[in-house]
Amino acid sequence: MIQFYNVSKIYDNRVKALVDVTLRIRKGEFVFLVGPSGAGKSTFLKLIYREEIPTRGQVMFEGRNVARFKSREVARLRRKIGMVFQDFKLLPKKTVAENVAFALEVIGKSPGEIKRLVAAALKRVGLIEKASFYPCQLSGGEQQRAAIARAIVNNPLLIIADEPTGNLDPYTSDEIMNLLRDINRSGTTVIMSTHAWDIVNKMKKRVIVLRAGRVVSDEEGGIYDCII
Repeated sequence: MIQFYNVSKIYDNRVKALVDVTLRIRKGEFVFLVGPSGAGKSTFLKLIYREEIPTRGQVMFEGRNVARFKSREVARLRRKIGMVFQDFKLLPKKTVAENVAFALEVIGKSPGEIKRLVAAALKRVGLIEKASFYPCQLSGGEQQRAAIARAIVNNPLLIIADEPTGNLDPYTSDEIMNLLRDINRSGTTVIMSTHAWDIVNKMKKRVIVLRAGRVVSDEEGGIYDCII
């Protein structure tokens, strides 16, 4: 599904964010991307959804080089990807349902289809009874579930979760991870960057470790040593 071929990313200030990264992520995998701050995790994710393009090498999505996509193709690519962030990024003046619906409105779905898909997504994350609430009326865990509903409402091929439990307590973090695991079990590929070594070690999924822009470890059922 996703392939990196000898990918390097060097920014204008000469910072080497990624160096000669070659790997493949298969459809339906759950992959943890770990490493210290500055290791290149954010750049890795941005290359997938074409916020950045590589300095050298190729990033392929479903067999196509994303760097060659035109604007329209980039928009279509991003419709296949659901994004979940540490700080939720919910629109404060919209209700939960309106936040989730917004992801469908921008791609031109009909009102009837939007209503149906939003209800299904909110039911899936356990928030159907809070559809009319505003983000400020929700707990942190509920806000993250709303963000996940927004990410999955268009049935994406891929979920990119960037530190999704970073602002949550351990119990709520477990709830969010169980939700992401269930989404993955339904066939959606999940790539999650995190510093939460305890979550990684509990899940027993594929673990890609970055250090100074290089892949230093890539293991199925791996663990994340908290001293890495």
